[in-house]
Amino acid sequence: MAGLKAIKTKIRSIEKTQKVTKAMEAVSAAKMRKAQNRAFAGRGYARAAVSILARVSGSRELASHPLTRGATTLLFERASDDEGSNSRVVAPIHQALYIVITSDKGLAGALNSAVLRATAADIAQSGLAKEHISIIAVGRKANDFFTTRGFAVVLYRANTDELDAAFITELVHEAAARFMREEVDVVKVAYQNFVSTFEQRPTLRTIFPLSLTELEAVVGDILPAKGAFAPRHTEHEAQKPQTYTIEPSESEVLTAILPRLASIFVYHALLEALASEHSARMVSMKSASDKAEELTGEFTLQFNKARQASITREVSEITGGMEAMAV
Repeated sequence: MAGLKAIKTKIRSIEKTQKVTKAMEAVSAAKMRKAQNRAFAGRGYARAAVSILARVSGSRELASHPLTRGATTLLFERASDDEGSNSRVVAPIHQALYIVITSDKGLAGALNSAVLRATAADIAQSGLAKEHISIIAVGRKANDFFTTRGFAVVLYRANTDELDAAFITELVHEAAARFMREEVDVVKVAYQNFVSTFEQRPTLRTIFPLSLTELEAVVGDILPAKGAFAPRHTEHEAQKPQTYTIEPSESEVLTAILPRLASIFVYHALLEALASEHSARMVSMKSASDKAEELTGEFTLQFNKARQASITREVSEITGGMEAMAV
């Protein structure tokens, strides 16, 4: 009877856990749909950022702007048709800043660990020591990971569902200020790129020096080939003027728009990370609920077998006793 009681206790415990995972699955599903809509809507801003930067990419002032330091003029031009040509000049990097976006909570499968592994691999590939790496951690998981490993976390902010302008401006201002003061040579952002409900891809992109090439790569990764959110090109968009007259001056205009383009970059990364988080958590909780149901069935079968064996044993004892009394 003690064995039957223990099995029954396990079944009740698993059933209670299953109720919790199902509830979390339902909550994550609702948040996932909301986050997906926000992420899809935010992709239009990423396309607009590429369009704006493409239209001023021929400006000499852009190539010499502090936020594009380390990138040549060719970096802001489209790749040449000659596949053998290499238009990008890579400057040596001595200091790097990473904006790492993770979640505050767990129970999301390999969502956070994938981003952290990708960031650690990129740091290892750069060959820089810990003293030359700075971290802006968005999310408790990123902060805990890099703090325990001895990296300098210069800024930490919790990652919540509310993405206000002040939060994004603070991140971009901190990164841009360090880059313009030449405290760092490159600023990268690491996040989970939302591909589908069942697929999220860890992605690293360079924010500063800001370049058209990198923004085009971001939009190329996120835009679906088909569907309502697929890119649409019109004849008007295809016709781009060769020259511009910029007022009041190129320097003032670029100083105003480049930080905003970088803010769109970071905002988009946060939206993608948020959609990925809720999608991964919903899938993880669904897997946990299915596993709980499977375990409940196994323990129920084990309970029934143990109870049947107990009843058979009791019947055998009664039968044996009756036969002994008859003799």
